[in-house]
Amino acid sequence: MVGLKAAIVPVTPFQQNCTILYDERSRRGVVVDPGGEVERIAGLLAERGIVVERILLTHGHIDHAAGAAGLKTVLECATAPLGAAPLPVPIEGPNEADRFLLEGLEEQGRMYGVAGARNVTPERWLEEGEQVRIADYDFDVFHCPGHTPGHVTFFNRQLRLLVAGDVLFRGSIGRTDFPYGDHEALLAAIRDKLYPLGDDVTVLCGHGPGTTIGQERRSNPFVRG
Repeated sequence: MVGLKAAIVPVTPFQQNCTILYDERSRRGVVVDPGGEVERIAGLLAERGIVVERILLTHGHIDHAAGAAGLKTVLECATAPLGAAPLPVPIEGPNEADRFLLEGLEEQGRMYGVAGARNVTPERWLEEGEQVRIADYDFDVFHCPGHTPGHVTFFNRQLRLLVAGDVLFRGSIGRTDFPYGDHEALLAAIRDKLYPLGDDVTVLCGHGPGTTIGQERRSNPFVRG
């Protein structure tokens, strides 16, 4: 991707892809879905000299969001020398329909043995049709419920890049066997919102390797065509 680089950090026992997107020249960027292992993520950011302007969340599951509050604290403290006011690192997303999940992260952490999980309230909930800024690029927000009620994805038309979270994987889709899951809504979001973006779009997934829209349209056994 010209001008924008991606670093993928698998975190937590769930091996969730925490994604760091940043401009290679300015070193400005975002962290998407810091689900845990905050010190490891912060260490990579420091090593590469990346200035984080915001933290983005695709949805409220523990493996994607449990480290968001902790990372925000670490990053803001690092920018406050000699008692000066820290530079804010706002948390943005997902859609507010996932509020109940974000308010239960600490309980989820106890259930699944994920240390350091903290509840979080974003500074900004995201709606369909809004945009988020990543370095010098605007990404469109798509509300793609089904895996969770408030799941969102991020797309930049110029870069032909989609950050899909747990909506679409290589050869698979997000789970919908939760009490709040909706299988048909997830399939509709993929068919009606993601596939029309174009076969050449690169997809960064919440778990496992990346893919393209074209590859999934042709071969994904859950939602083809």
